[in-house]
Amino acid sequence: MDAVSELLAEVRARGAVFRQAVMRPPWALRMAGGAPLTLAMMLRGRAWIVPDRHEPVPVGVGDIALVRGAAPYTVADDPATAPTVVVTSADYCPGAEGIESASGPVRTCGMPTDDAAVLVSGAFERRGELSERLLQALPPVLVVPAEGGPYPSVEAVVEEVAADRPGQQLVLDRLLDLMLVSVLRSWFDDPEAGAPGWCRALEDPVVGPVLRLLHEAPAHPWTVADLAGKAGVSRSALARRFTALVGEPPIAYLTGWRIALAADLLQKTDHTVDAIARKVGYANAFALSVAFKRLRGTRPSDHRSPEAAWRAG
Repeated sequence: MDAVSELLAEVRARGAVFRQAVMRPPWALRMAGGAPLTLAMMLRGRAWIVPDRHEPVPVGVGDIALVRGAAPYTVADDPATAPTVVVTSADYCPGAEGIESASGPVRTCGMPTDDAAVLVSGAFERRGELSERLLQALPPVLVVPAEGGPYPSVEAVVEEVAADRPGQQLVLDRLLDLMLVSVLRSWFDDPEAGAPGWCRALEDPVVGPVLRLLHEAPAHPWTVADLAGKAGVSRSALARRFTALVGEPPIAYLTGWRIALAADLLQKTDHTVDAIARKVGYANAFALSVAFKRLRGTRPSDHRSPEAAWRAG
């Protein structure tokens, strides 16, 4: 399995939350649900996603926006429109000016009018549904254009969101998974989209095999000389080419990959820190802790989810 497939294979939504909101201009929603990852689609009208610490990003009809991180952000008809509604994890159809109380199809707020914008959104509610490596790779906001865009279509998603059938939650969970995987594949395939360098470098005849070695055996005590020998090039040639394509030297990349693997294991397993350290290539918990704090600014034990911490004792 290649590294991209490995990242996407770990996506598993459970209890995915979908909303369809019909809004009359001017409108602005302050999204404060705390979801680690949200997808937003415009079925009609245009919108702007306005993160607190980044530039506003436009979203057109049929575009799919991926918003990373639990920090609040605003979705509005114009970046200058002030939010009138704060949407939290407890809100489904908040009553306020610009958003009407739910009537009509399920999971839908408001009734369509000629001048109304229609926003469909879906969220991964639990961080453990996603790979830490995936979250680290994503930009704060990623927009995939409608042209030649991902599968399933926005219309197909809306049809399911507005339905109320047996097994509906399972269908919505898998729809959210499929949408995310499709969006990410479109991102990885676009050389101008700013996807992580290692995604594109996987196709390189020299760097690609080296990356696969690092991904498949991160605990191996790799050296640049070892990797260069496997690739059939000199150490200096590998270092130059790897850094040019990936953005950092081979051993620096390996360290980041090991720490990302450790972060996933801390969130999703009850293995001890020492066991995780050995699994990802460190001699003991202390060595992992030093590297983890240098890259993430926190100790491995502080990164652990409450559930995993309780299981680990």
